[in-house]
Amino acid sequence: MIINHNMSAANAHRNMAINTGNASKSMEKLSSGLRINRAGDDAAGLAISEKMRGQINGLDQASRNSQDSISMIQTAEGALNETHSILQRMRTLAVQGSNDTNTSVDRTSIQDEINQLTKEVDRIANTTEFNTKKLLNGDLQGITGAKAGVLDKEATFANGSVKLGAVTNASLATATDVIRINITKDTFTDGSSLSTTGILSTGMFSVSTVLGNVNKAKVFVSGGTNIVISGAASTGSANADITIALTSAQMKALKSGDTITISLQKKEAAQTDSSKQIRAQIGANAGQELGIGIGDMGSTALGIRKTNGDALDLGSQTSSSGAIKLINNAIEKVSTQRSQLGAVQNRLEHTINNLNTSSENLQSSESRIRDVDMAQEMTNYSKNNILTQAAQAMLAQAKSAPEQVLQLLR
Repeated sequence: MIINHNMSAANAHRNMAINTGNASKSMEKLSSGLRINRAGDDAAGLAISEKMRGQINGLDQASRNSQDSISMIQTAEGALNETHSILQRMRTLAVQGSNDTNTSVDRTSIQDEINQLTKEVDRIANTTEFNTKKLLNGDLQGITGAKAGVLDKEATFANGSVKLGAVTNASLATATDVIRINITKDTFTDGSSLSTTGILSTGMFSVSTVLGNVNKAKVFVSGGTNIVISGAASTGSANADITIALTSAQMKALKSGDTITISLQKKEAAQTDSSKQIRAQIGANAGQELGIGIGDMGSTALGIRKTNGDALDLGSQTSSSGAIKLINNAIEKVSTQRSQLGAVQNRLEHTINNLNTSSENLQSSESRIRDVDMAQEMTNYSKNNILTQAAQAMLAQAKSAPEQVLQLLR
């Protein structure tokens, strides 16, 4: 028998320490609910799950970003809803002003309301904000392609319509205006009798423009059957033109009281500054962005303010009638912008659903790696606890074994 080295006690102590450590780890897992509490628990699992956590947090934040973007879009779209209402009222006033039964007092009242409505369109465009960002003043227009100038495919009058030639003048292609050629004399018995002098000098035509972007003095008869618009700005001197090709029969069809109406919309330059565009981060990773552009919704950009800064002039029947087309164009532009915002909002709603689904699936994957199976771990804890108690009992037995040596000393 030996007493210097109690190997039975050492063995029992070693196993008790192991069982105590395992029971402690099981208790830690049970109390935290996590299978991996430190890298030593599962080094590879920790690295994988941490990447998943980064993705989950990113997806959740991207979902919140998308919700913020929807809120911004709803703010802009709500403001444009009011702009639409204003434009509809302006159109109603233009139609009212186009009726020549109005007196000068009536027209003054109409003009006063048009002036105030135009100011309100600008106020909405300049003050609508989301998180202090102005939305409708053109600051967020961002990247857009160049839009060609639009010319009515036909010039219309009471007894028919006439085809228009292409816009070949660069200056004219960047003009927004409505040109009205009023027929003042019912004298077209022979279209070929028209001279090549300016329309104003024939006494047969009265030309007016609504915004003053086209010089009405440059509307003239050419070759007896063509009405030509040359140049755009009131000070321009370009040679190229728009031609209305009129046959003799169409000339004869023009009667006193008819009006040929031509609508021009200026060519819009391309926007290339991406910093002006809202960049919505709609993914967990770099580059997963959505550009949201909102155009300038002010009265000048909508084409309902004259070049001198005044509101549309509804002081006469002719100008009121021409203003209808301009207001129609403005309504169409606002409708297009609202439609685009609505499309982006619908896309973002699908984006949010996708992000939430992806986040949920990743959380499920992370849970399988990081979370502890409580039932299994409770079994392990119970086993380790029993083994610890058994090892403690054996240590007590091993400790008392050397005491038998005392029997030899008696």
